[in-house]
Order: sequence, then C-alpha cells, then structure tokens
Amino acid sequence: MKILITNDDGIASDGLFRLAKEAAKWGEVWVVAPDSQRSAASHSLTIGDPLEVCPVDMPIERVKAFSCSGLPSDCVRLGSKYIMPEEPDVVFSGINNGYNVGTDIQYSATVGAALDAAMCGYPAVAWSEGFMGDERQSASGHQVTDLYLPIIMEEILKQDLVPHQVININFPDCPIDTCKGVLRNRKVSMGNPYVDIYRLREEREDGSKQFTIHWVDRNHADEGTDLRAILDGYISIGIVNNIS
Repeated sequence: MKILITNDDGIASDGLFRLAKEAAKWGEVWVVAPDSQRSAASHSLTIGDPLEVCPVDMPIERVKAFSCSGLPSDCVRLGSKYIMPEEPDVVFSGINNGYNVGTDIQYSATVGAALDAAMCGYPAVAWSEGFMGDERQSASGHQVTDLYLPIIMEEILKQDLVPHQVININFPDCPIDTCKGVLRNRKVSMGNPYVDIYRLREEREDGSKQFTIHWVDRNHADEGTDLRAILDGYISIGIVNNIS
C-alpha cells in the first residue's frame, strides 16, 4: 500500500511524526508537508510563487519525507503527482493539533488537504486531536490518540477505501480512563466549537487599529454530531464528503 501524508502544522509536527510511524506499518509512506505552520489555510493553493520541495530526514523505516514551501493542498498535488513514483492508494492529513469539527472544518487546512485529495480522486482521512498546551500535555498527553490510532487505522485500511471520500476523525484530549469509546457516522455539527473574539490591541493616531483573534470554547452541540461526540468524551468518526 502507498500512503501519502501531509498536514498543516508543518513538517516538524509531533502529530505528523506519530501518524507516519503508525502508517509505515501498513506500507510505503511518503510525507510531503509544509515547511512551517499553515493552520486555517483552508483549501488554498499557492499561485504565482515558486514552490520549493526539499528532502527531510525522518528516521522511520519505509518513510520518505519532504518539506514544501507551499500550503497543504499544494503538498497533496505535488506529492501525489510529482514526488511519489506512483500515485497513492490513500492520503492521510494530520494529526492536527486541535479539533476539526463543526463549522470549523471550513477553515481547516487539515481537512482542506483531505478535500483536495478527494477532488484528485483519492480516498482521504483527516486526523485531529484536542489542542495540547503545556498544562494539558503533562496531565493527559496523547493517551487516547496513542491507544486508538492503530485500532482505527487498521479498521480503515482493511475496509474498501472509497475514492473521492473524506473520513474525518477527531480524538478527545481527555485522560484515557474518561474516554467513552468511538462514535461512528457522526454528522458535521452546524455549530462552531469556538466563539471568535477579536481584541483591540492598538489604536493609532492615523485611525488604523490592530486586532488579534482569540477563541472561547463552546459547550453546546446537537446529538449525533462530531462536536457533541467530542464534548461527551468520545472519538468522532464521520464522512465530510463523497464527491462524485
């Protein structure tokens, strides 16, 4: 099996490394990922500027890795058509540091890369987990992801992969003893997992202003949705699209 992996957190991301390490148990893995952070780039492509692709040493057997100066969707197109000697059987995007559920999906470059892979005709899987700051990292780490990642990857790769389809998977950031398991066939919540707040940082004499964006967690979502699953301590699995 030939697997292409990208992400939006950059080639040095811990989530990318963990995903590639697990995927390498299933076949030949090619990593083409942005050279730095590209979060919230959605489904954007680089237009006009040249794209630099450079080999990167990733010490995992059966993994070849490259950094790219472009965006995650650029990585999918370059990786699948121009870097890999043969096209991939499946495209993985992630593991993103932060959920991609609800209406937040439309901004996500993790899901955006998976959508681009689907548009190119490949089966695709977007992988995300709760945001890990220093305090949470020491408390619970990636316990749920580390336990369930190999189980869910095996489930996906042993089934018939569907071209043009994106499977969206989110792991909660709770300790393992409070995770309630896996909920499948989750619908995309129409709610936003965060409330956006723009804070004024500076107001200048010429009338210009400087703002920064901040997020406040939201604790409401409809039953049967991806966001509801995460809020209740479940792993959420659902289909984002099925392009025909």
